[in-house]
Amino acid sequence: MDDVAVGPLDLVARVDDALAVQALAFGLTDDEIAVRRHIVLRHLTCPGARALGATTPAGRLVGFVYGMPNDRAHWWSTVVEPYLHSEGLDHWLDDSFVITELHVHPAHQQHGIGRALITRITDEAREPRSILSAVDTESPARGLYRSLGYRDLARRVLFPGAPTPYAVMGAPLPLRRP
Repeated sequence: MDDVAVGPLDLVARVDDALAVQALAFGLTDDEIAVRRHIVLRHLTCPGARALGATTPAGRLVGFVYGMPNDRAHWWSTVVEPYLHSEGLDHWLDDSFVITELHVHPAHQQHGIGRALITRITDEAREPRSILSAVDTESPARGLYRSLGYRDLARRVLFPGAPTPYAVMGAPLPLRRP
């Protein structure tokens, strides 16, 4: 893993470092980063929210993941619920751990960091399953999620303000290992 250590992350203290990684990995503008900063900080006040980071020996953050037990009252759930309901799969919103964000700096991708982050955070979950959303294209991220046991629950999910459709994916926990 490029001599990178995965461990607990004080995401409130390192939110700007994390968003810098997300901006590079996801191609975000400064305005989008500012909006996401408020969202991340709000999410971290939710019961059970936790984060892990991937850091170099010098302490540079090169990846992070955070998530929480899903709550149907949260914005994300209210957007995806009709899509899951139409597939008869809205029960996935109950008793699941949602991966809210997972990003790895592009220079450190394809080295097992994303896999280490997501498996470690879900191994600590009390819920029997995990859900997440990912851009609905065939990407290395979607390939990683499938290799861990995630499957598509709903596709072509449209989030307000996002031009690109997403897929909602779910997996039983613990995640599959290679």
